[in-house]
Amino acid sequence: MTPQTDHAAAILRITSGLAFLAHGLLKINVFTIAGTVGFFESLGLPASLAYLTIIAEVGGGLALILGVAVRPLSIALIPILLGAAWVHAGNGWLFAAEGGGWEYPVFWAAVQAAIALLGAGSFALRIAAVDKLLGKYA
Repeated sequence: MTPQTDHAAAILRITSGLAFLAHGLLKINVFTIAGTVGFFESLGLPASLAYLTIIAEVGGGLALILGVAVRPLSIALIPILLGAAWVHAGNGWLFAAEGGGWEYPVFWAAVQAAIALLGAGSFALRIAAVDKLLGKYA
């Protein structure tokens, strides 16, 4: 990749990581964990999925910011975003609609696909054990 592409990938990765971190912390600090669990259950989803989503958003956000295991992590985050699109689908397309639409989570899922294709880019933390485990997929 060119230096410009490396920097563009880093910008995409870091900003996406910050957004995941913010969404995860929103579920903890504003909606509360119990409130998030209750919301998931009101949708007919298991409580465990709420906990996994919070962990994925906070942990995944931090890993994206740092640039650790970016490709597989970005792919793993796509189902969470498609789940969010499913939750918001009944509210229409625009995320600015009351209750939020499906526009933003679908766009964000596409961003994760782009990050998975691009890789970490510049300013990524390299951890030898993770690189060895994941090989070319790191």
